[in-house]
Amino acid sequence: MRGFIVIIVFIFSVFPVFSAAINGNVEKSGYGDYNQVIDSKSGNPVGNADVTLPAKGYRTKTDANGKFNLDSKKITAPTIMSVDKDGYKPFSVTIDEKTMSKPIVIGIEKSSPHDIVIDKDMYHLGDDNFSENSANASDFKMKAIGPFFTKSFKIKSVPQNECLYLIVGSVIGLDTQMARDLGQSKVRTAYSSPAEVFFNGSKIADLKVNGDNQQIKIPSSLIRPSSNNQVTIKAGRNLFQAAYIDYDDFEFMNLYIEAQGE
Repeated sequence: MRGFIVIIVFIFSVFPVFSAAINGNVEKSGYGDYNQVIDSKSGNPVGNADVTLPAKGYRTKTDANGKFNLDSKKITAPTIMSVDKDGYKPFSVTIDEKTMSKPIVIGIEKSSPHDIVIDKDMYHLGDDNFSENSANASDFKMKAIGPFFTKSFKIKSVPQNECLYLIVGSVIGLDTQMARDLGQSKVRTAYSSPAEVFFNGSKIADLKVNGDNQQIKIPSSLIRPSSNNQVTIKAGRNLFQAAYIDYDDFEFMNLYIEAQGE
């Protein structure tokens, strides 16, 4: 039976006020006879969608039947694949050699009027100082932009009886203790503090593991309707390095906000 990639997200509340620790995990299912992008609700193929591997510099488009080609030989370590199509929510998923051993079918969801795309590009945070045993180190191709990312955007309004969630499409490279315990990082002598997520200057989450579709509830008291709002993501630090500040290197892609029922 042909299906689509299923996203499973676990959210653990750790901080008493605004902050949450986000633990994202992905179960990849939905194998088919060929690589294909479909509408997750109707099951219809989605043509002319951009399919990219940003770290590999690879880009292709789906045909009229939603089919696309992807050279699996390019996939030697976990890397982010992005699917972009006008009228649909940004989509990305972390794939590896095992994932691409068979054709996959990807379901993407149509966007709603209250969705806000903050940024669809890939960014590398940190200081370009990392071990070959760091999570996803072999797949890092971009230079770090520094230890933090920040972006301003406007929120016109918040739908009644709904909450806004910040979605982090994909994260690779985190070397936290939890990432190490899950086998994502091979560094055994050290680990970093989590990456931190801020909304309008207040911390709302820690990113502790690598994964996809990590969802962070935005406290309504922090939202500024009809005004500028700001999201900031800060890299963690190596907790076993006292001589200097050693930032954890990681990459993320696709930041957007969506409304969900309370």
